[in-house]
Amino acid sequence: MNQAYLAADFGGGSGRVIAGWLDAGRLQLKEVHRFRNRQVRLGARLYWDFPALFEDLKEGLKRAAAEGFNVKSVGVDTWGVDFGLIDREGELIGLPVCYRDGRTQGMQGVVFQRIDRAAHYACTGIQQMDINTLFQLYSMKCADDFRLEKAHRLLFMPDLFAFFLTGVASNEYTIASTSELLDAARRNWSWPTLKSLGLPQHLFSELVEPGQVRGRLTPELAAETRLGPIDVVAVGSHDTASAVVATPLEPGAAFLSSGTWSLLGVELAEPILTEAARLAEFTNEGGVGGTIRFLQNITGLWLLQRLMGEWEAAGDAQTFDTLLPAAEASTYDALLPVADARFVNPASMEQEIAACLREQGVALPQTKADTARCVMRSLANKYAVAIATLSTLLPQPVTQLNIIGGGSQNALLNRFTAEAAGLPVLAGPVEATAMGNILVQAIAAGELADISATRDVVRRSIELKRYEF
Repeated sequence: MNQAYLAADFGGGSGRVIAGWLDAGRLQLKEVHRFRNRQVRLGARLYWDFPALFEDLKEGLKRAAAEGFNVKSVGVDTWGVDFGLIDREGELIGLPVCYRDGRTQGMQGVVFQRIDRAAHYACTGIQQMDINTLFQLYSMKCADDFRLEKAHRLLFMPDLFAFFLTGVASNEYTIASTSELLDAARRNWSWPTLKSLGLPQHLFSELVEPGQVRGRLTPELAAETRLGPIDVVAVGSHDTASAVVATPLEPGAAFLSSGTWSLLGVELAEPILTEAARLAEFTNEGGVGGTIRFLQNITGLWLLQRLMGEWEAAGDAQTFDTLLPAAEASTYDALLPVADARFVNPASMEQEIAACLREQGVALPQTKADTARCVMRSLANKYAVAIATLSTLLPQPVTQLNIIGGGSQNALLNRFTAEAAGLPVLAGPVEATAMGNILVQAIAAGELADISATRDVVRRSIELKRYEF
């Protein structure tokens, strides 16, 4: 079998280990292992079950070996901002806390009493959101959390997986850039920010770039998985960074990574650190190949995912095959402010949506299809507003939107988006994150030259679906 690369891709609801290899200029993929990811509430905190996730990662590696793949390397990508702490002995200090936990509520007000909000953005260039690593850490400091004092290194989620695969502690650039603790222009830690807030500077390691080898599987794991001492490569470790690598962008195009979160933006050579960008709530995150992902974080399919989960728990499970046609046939036309904090983690998403609509004085949805249509039209409207704002911050306006990720399969949402934005939409690839992860490994191995080459591979490997407005 051809030389293969393994992408370990962790999302907020599930994870996968996918094998990929190049064959006559096309990328072939095979899912090796899929598993559930969930948040677990213990006492007052909401955690990620990291030991279970790491066990599933190992299971994926074992299955790849059992299937006979000639594995060259593995790369790990995850969601942003969350982290684990390890002590000097390399032991994990407690479970990583989920960004949806309530410990950061009100923390922005506390932080920006100590540092200037506008000057901080001019340095870090990050959309100021309660979930960001900065506010998570400062909440620990304010609570005199013993774990912060005991910690030797802070490792973002992909860094944490890589550490327990290799024994080497490092921080990868693209995932670190989500923290609100990097100097966006210098592309290194903002030491003045850390000092001003009294956060321990020794927690932060030298940054590694996508395409660098983090280390090799430890001898124990090399034997346990039967893969041998393969390389663990730093890919675009933030899942959106990997996804953008696999987005066949044309001049003037924006991308929309559509999943639990929607990340809408463009790829730039340099960050935009203006006050206008801050007020518009745009962020400058690190990309692969020295690029900047200038984007806005928007609540995405989380609302619909929560609704589907609640309906299933109530004994009335819905499938997209039946729900989306019914939503298309619905005539319900109310809109929600989908970015409102009330939808971050309500006790009941359906009840919160009803309460919001009731406050607006509009008729409530009568069916599940009405509710689903309301969510999707509201998302499309939010995307259109974000694109219009983005265009004002760029030298030239956005002329096309590429939708990637799982949400690119939602034809109704794609059509609503094209109509709301007044732009052509190209949908695909669905597996953008895994593809980008694997293609960066191929660059590291010398099989591909650069990002331009990876996008040529993607164009040859998939068929994009076009939606007109």
